[in-house]
Amino acid sequence: MTKKIALVAALLVLATPGGDPPPFTPRVEVVGDLARAAHVAVVVPGSDVDGERFGATVGRMARDLHASVGRDDVAVVAWLGYRTPSGLGVDAAGGRLARAGAVALDEYVRTLPGHVHLLCHSYGSVVCGLAQPPVDDVVFLGSPGVRVDSVTSGARVWAARGGRDWTRWVPSVRLGDLGHGADPVDPAFGARVLDVGDLAHDEYFREGTASLRALARIAVGETP
Repeated sequence: MTKKIALVAALLVLATPGGDPPPFTPRVEVVGDLARAAHVAVVVPGSDVDGERFGATVGRMARDLHASVGRDDVAVVAWLGYRTPSGLGVDAAGGRLARAGAVALDEYVRTLPGHVHLLCHSYGSVVCGLAQPPVDDVVFLGSPGVRVDSVTSGARVWAARGGRDWTRWVPSVRLGDLGHGADPVDPAFGARVLDVGDLAHDEYFREGTASLRALARIAVGETP
C-alpha cells in the first residue's frame, strides 16, 4: 500500500501545471537521400522540442545517427510532426498530445519508402506506442511508459534505458489519463532490451556510445 501511495504521489507531482506551450509548426528534416533509401530511420522526439530547439535536439540526433550508419542507402528523418509537451506538467503526464502525435506519425510513416525503423525518445515513445504504424523496428529510448501493456505489433521492438536516466523513477501506472503505464524495459513487456550502460536521458545518440552503435545497426535491419 505504501508503494502504491508513493507512485500516486509521484504522478501528481508530474501533473502539476506546466508553462504555456511554445508556438508549434510541424517540421521534418531528412538526412540522406530519401527517394533512394532502402532503409529509413525516423527519430521521434519527446518533451520541449519546438522549431527553435529542433536543430540542437532531434535534428542533431538524426545527423549523428546518419553519420554513424555511414551508408548511402539509408536516410534518417528528424520528425517533429506533433506539439511536444512543455516541461513536466500535465501534458507530459497525460496522453492528449501523444494521441494527436500518433495520428500524425502513422500518416507520415505510410508515405515512406523502403524499410522503416522508428527511434522513439522519451515522450516520443508514448507517441510511437499509441501509433503502432507498419514498420520493421520500433525502439523505445528513455521511455516514461508507452500506453500499451505488451509488444503487440509485428515489428521488432527494442527498449533501452541508461543507468543515469531519470525516467527510471517514473512509476509504471495509469490513473485515468495520467501516467503512461507499462515500462518497455520490463521483461514482462516483451521488448528486446539493449544494454546501453550508464547513459543519461539525452545521451542515447551520443557519438561513440554503445547505444548509437546499436541504433545504427537497427536502422539497417541488423541485430545489435
